[in-house]
Amino acid sequence: MRFNVFKNTVLLFVLVMISCANKKGDKKPQNSVAEQTEKQQILRETQNDNSIIVGANQTENYLPLLKGKHIGIVANQTSVIFKTDNTYTHLVDSLATLKIDIKTVFAPEHGFRGKADAGEHVKDGIDKKTGIPIISLYGDNKKPKPEQLDNLDLVIFDIQDVGARFYTYISTLHYVMEACAEQGIPVLILDRPNPNGHYVDGPTLDINNNSFVGMHPIPVVHGMTIGEYAKMINGEKWLNNGIQCELNVIPVKNYTHQSSYSLPIKPSPNLPNDTAINLYPSLCFFEGTNVNPGRGTDNQFQIFGSPFLNPKVFTFSYTPKSNAGAKYPKHENKLCYGMNLTKTKPLNHLNLQWLVDAYNNTKDKSAFFNNFFIKLAGTKKLQEQIESGLSADAIRASWTNDLNSFKHIRRKYLLYN
Repeated sequence: MRFNVFKNTVLLFVLVMISCANKKGDKKPQNSVAEQTEKQQILRETQNDNSIIVGANQTENYLPLLKGKHIGIVANQTSVIFKTDNTYTHLVDSLATLKIDIKTVFAPEHGFRGKADAGEHVKDGIDKKTGIPIISLYGDNKKPKPEQLDNLDLVIFDIQDVGARFYTYISTLHYVMEACAEQGIPVLILDRPNPNGHYVDGPTLDINNNSFVGMHPIPVVHGMTIGEYAKMINGEKWLNNGIQCELNVIPVKNYTHQSSYSLPIKPSPNLPNDTAINLYPSLCFFEGTNVNPGRGTDNQFQIFGSPFLNPKVFTFSYTPKSNAGAKYPKHENKLCYGMNLTKTKPLNHLNLQWLVDAYNNTKDKSAFFNNFFIKLAGTKKLQEQIESGLSADAIRASWTNDLNSFKHIRRKYLLYN
């Protein structure tokens, strides 16, 4: 009898303790429904076995680094977290839902939502959706000022690149790293694949010709992701006075440089599809000539033409018109003769033949190149070679030693095979 009383007493005590524990647990703050949903969606997406998983989707690897800190984000329309239903959430929106304290968004060329023309002035402002201040890093303010970094504990860089030296997002990367290094602020890069990461090609920049469309002694097509390129900037001490930035890269999962990757979002207004992105390193040279590379059409960087090209040689024609990606395109409302490359097979090298043929078949060769060409090429030599009559193959052969030297340096910074 006494044993039963003792047993019942112990049982009652245990039940009371469990009940108290449950009541204590009830007081624990719960995540909001929005936070729980956001985390569940990201988790489902990152559990796909062999799919490419961008850095931004790997929240388990970087959210702990953001908690309790004041964050700045360098972002544009490509800075997204992908969902399993083929939709996506902007990184800024997602982190705001997860209660990360974002103080500032820094916007590169084309702006935070990616709608500005190439070279168009982008103004500072406020993001209407989140209320977060936006600071433009294009125009007169390419490098964040010390006061614009005040009170930031960490800066995230998450922008989709296309792997060409003259695509200005890697120049923005340089200035962000430099400004943060000077202020002792770490930079976290959420890496993304390079759709032109499968080859290295083109003339190497002569540092005497550096500009915002080419800051470092690298070839036109560098074959690196943003994360790998940031490591090279640091390792080669290209920042001002050789300073180095505290850098952390969240690598892409299941990616190699030979991986095929179709960009789900236009990286800029005039790169509308995979073909344009693949042809961009070859056709962008026309920006430094009197030839229009498809701006003012729906086939940007997939066609080229000029009123001055020989229509007997270049039988394709089109007329550039003002549109959302090019308000004032070269040769606006004028009939241009050129080539349609929309059906061209994907390139694994830089094609110079189109540029050489256009020069050889223009009305006035002295008016073909403009002052921008040397900045795009990164060297005076390419223009001189074309003007002297060298073939495309002979010019490409002259790049061999520089390319081999670059590939040797590049190897040190690769995160992917």
